[in-house]
Amino acid sequence: MVPSQTELLVDLGLKHSLVGVTKFCVHPKGLKKEKTIIGGTKSFHFDKIDSLKPDLIIGNKEENYKEGIDKLSEKYPVWMSDIYTLEDAFQMMLGIGQVTGTMKKAEVLVQKIRSGLDFVPKRKATAVYLIWYDPLMAAGKNTFIEEMLLRAGFVNMMAKDRYPEFSLAELKALAPEYLLLSSEPYPFKQKHLNEFASLMPQSKILLVDGEMFSWYGSRLLLFKRYLDFFDQ
Repeated sequence: MVPSQTELLVDLGLKHSLVGVTKFCVHPKGLKKEKTIIGGTKSFHFDKIDSLKPDLIIGNKEENYKEGIDKLSEKYPVWMSDIYTLEDAFQMMLGIGQVTGTMKKAEVLVQKIRSGLDFVPKRKATAVYLIWYDPLMAAGKNTFIEEMLLRAGFVNMMAKDRYPEFSLAELKALAPEYLLLSSEPYPFKQKHLNEFASLMPQSKILLVDGEMFSWYGSRLLLFKRYLDFFDQ
């Protein structure tokens, strides 16, 4: 039920066991053509899920909606994660490894990710990371995104918890050195970069790959490589 965990399952060698994925499970490429689409992360097609008769459903408390998960829990075993930090992500990977009989692969994966994230960032700068345009919303405190921002050398200027809404005036008052426009969940484009560049000339405006900052599965292996490209 979660794109980053779908990719993780494939990387743990469980592609053959996957019978259903969401419409947002875009990695690995082509997977959606091979599996049944059971809806989105917050809207499930229960009839399709029932037709698949899954032995296990894997979800996440933030990405999936409680009512849907509760309904599925009445019929099927459901394994849920709740992720705020990198350590939470590592424990999720190990937990999925344990419940799916792929613990050794999960342990190797976690160690590779830990090693890959053992670096000193090239920058130290303040930033605001936008996830939505209208209304304006950002990644705040106590989010996985904030932890990845820190790993990239950014200090999150959004002091409120989770994903607060705020006004353009409030954003300008924060005066971040960087304004990061994520590719998801809102698909910020060049036109938005141009708009914010005119409104906030003192900030450096960048489009960023949201998967690199918010996917907490095996995609974390690519984070350092992404930053190397990002920093050029």
